[in-house]
Amino acid sequence: QVQLVESGGGLVQAGGSLRLSCAASGRAFSPYAIGWFRQRPGKERDFVVGISWSGDSTNYADSMKGRSTISRDIGKNTVYLQMNSLKPEDTAVYYCAADSTARRWYVGTTEEEYDYWGQGIQVTVSS
Repeated sequence: QVQLVESGGGLVQAGGSLRLSCAASGRAFSPYAIGWFRQRPGKERDFVVGISWSGDSTNYADSMKGRSTISRDIGKNTVYLQMNSLKPEDTAVYYCAADSTARRWYVGTTEEEYDYWGQGIQVTVSS
């Protein structure tokens, strides 16, 4: 079992930045690929970005490409999502998730590939 806890969300003005954290506890964190998803109001949950368990591969959705950076600190069992140039349409609940079956270089982009989920954290971008 892996428990995931997101932090760092909140209210920010358009053009601002936030850094989300996903802290893991339980089993060893390093063999898990980690993905960030978001659910905007009235929309389905979508993939945002993910990082392989090796840390060498990343995958960004077009919506956040060029405006976000994902990184992981294996020693701290934490993955970070730095988001810049935020827009009102980035307003959503952001979830981190762990894929325990991913191969070393693989980053899944669908919810079904992830078997552990955090509770989610609200990010609100005001115009």
